[in-house]
Amino acid sequence: MAKPIRLRDFVATEDGAIYSVAVYDNETHAGCILRYLPDPDGERRGPDGVRYRKVEFEDAYTWIQNNRPEWADTVHRIPLSEIARVFKPEEMMAAMQDRIPRLQRLMKLFPLPEGAVGCTGSLLCGLENEASDIDLVVYGDHWFSAQRQLQEAVAAGRIPSMSGEMWQKVYTKRVPEISFDEFVTHEARKFNRGEYEGTYFDLLYTRAYEDLSRVRIQKGEPVGRGVIEAVVTDASLSFDSPAVYKVDHDEIAYVLSFTHTYSGQARNGEVIEAAGVIEDHGDERWLVVGTTREARGEYIISKTLLKR
Repeated sequence: MAKPIRLRDFVATEDGAIYSVAVYDNETHAGCILRYLPDPDGERRGPDGVRYRKVEFEDAYTWIQNNRPEWADTVHRIPLSEIARVFKPEEMMAAMQDRIPRLQRLMKLFPLPEGAVGCTGSLLCGLENEASDIDLVVYGDHWFSAQRQLQEAVAAGRIPSMSGEMWQKVYTKRVPEISFDEFVTHEARKFNRGEYEGTYFDLLYTRAYEDLSRVRIQKGEPVGRGVIEAVVTDASLSFDSPAVYKVDHDEIAYVLSFTHTYSGQARNGEVIEAAGVIEDHGDERWLVVGTTREARGEYIISKTLLKR
């Protein structure tokens, strides 16, 4: 029986277009974002010699609206019957390491069981270039092992600390609604990103197959915007996508972040301040951060951390 499609897999359709899987809810349709289109003048060349062009976020939605309007939604909803190929990071990891020596050297610093880690993004599709980041995907509780291993490797000097230039590059790319100093203060304790041989890499959390149904994320009815202060009572899915924080608050049950900037932003017992869109979910309300690509006016900070 084929394994279900899950977050951070990639899929290709019959026309050769390649999409990143952006959600866990993929039972009948894969929730994706268009990433690469075949193009004779494209700047990327695949293993089969076909050229592709990378599609930026806004352009992806425009292309879908013009060419596949029936797939248009919050993400692109592709019927499973239209998918010609699934790229699974964990299943293709060995081949990627054989092809990319830098990735192989990096993975020697993360001794994880086979199937516990993969690599997503352009490397997964064979469309990387010299500037490509390394997007490591680690599944379930193995992610926390990788996080500890990264922290230990940095402490031992096997992996350098992130340079100021790299922090500035990440901040500029994210353009968050918090200051650079606040950004680095939060990020420095997460150990979910690093720099190796001059290349930026991520440690991206994805649920194990047995946990796919945990905390089903459904879109609620927007009822306005808000800023709240609350105590985090459960941050076990704070590195997921979306990041999920259960909070103790009179009105809000969960704070969610759909932007990677605010994953792992707070720990159990910490007081957060969060600004975003309030959604009604029947018997409870959620506050959602990252409702647009830029997430203007939306953020999460740990007030507990900033006071230290």
